[in-house]
Amino acid sequence: MNEVSTTRALFAPLGPTYDRYAALLSLGQDPRWRRFLVSRVDVAADDVVLDVATGTGAVARELIRQKNCTVVGVDQSPEMLAEARRRSPGIRFVEGSADELPFPDKSFDALTFTYLFRYVPDPAATLRELVRVVRPGGSIAALEFAVPQGILRPAWEVYVRAALPAAGRLLSRGWAEVGAFLGGSIRDFYARWPEERLLEAWVDAGVESVRARHLSTGGGLVIWGRRG
Repeated sequence: MNEVSTTRALFAPLGPTYDRYAALLSLGQDPRWRRFLVSRVDVAADDVVLDVATGTGAVARELIRQKNCTVVGVDQSPEMLAEARRRSPGIRFVEGSADELPFPDKSFDALTFTYLFRYVPDPAATLRELVRVVRPGGSIAALEFAVPQGILRPAWEVYVRAALPAAGRLLSRGWAEVGAFLGGSIRDFYARWPEERLLEAWVDAGVESVRARHLSTGGGLVIWGRRG
């Protein structure tokens, strides 16, 4: 089983509890990060936004709440999409891969994606595919976990190595596996894709005016810009 399949299997059973426990294990920060992500998207009420790696549809719902736009959600997990459809029957959800989106070029006015790059084989190629379906000038925004630097790094390490797995074990077997997985996954990704390289990939993919902001003392990272 490859890394993508392993990750899909890890998260597939968690749909009904995902939003609640993701907020809990992030110490309440995950919903705040998602709200900030959506605030970076520049769309009008009649625009159509594609939300990739939509999961249970949390960002899709926040887009509608903040922007009153139309949203299409895409995810590779049928289990997560089943939960998204249950929670948001008015939103169109499509099963598909971020590496090969089932949409024509320049189909959407904007695009968002969340916690995606750690789970794809080639983040730069995936980003080019995401940019492909956005019209010129359209907003593109992403949320990822990050690794705090400086004096905050030791505290982060203690949390992801000890506190997060312990908290996951208190919730369920599935969340125990997630708690044990996340810290290493985040650390390994940034060893291969430091932030400077990641931002360069955005520019190389044709995104202009790229900006980034660290949230919650560096635990979250939002990147945004516009398709050139």
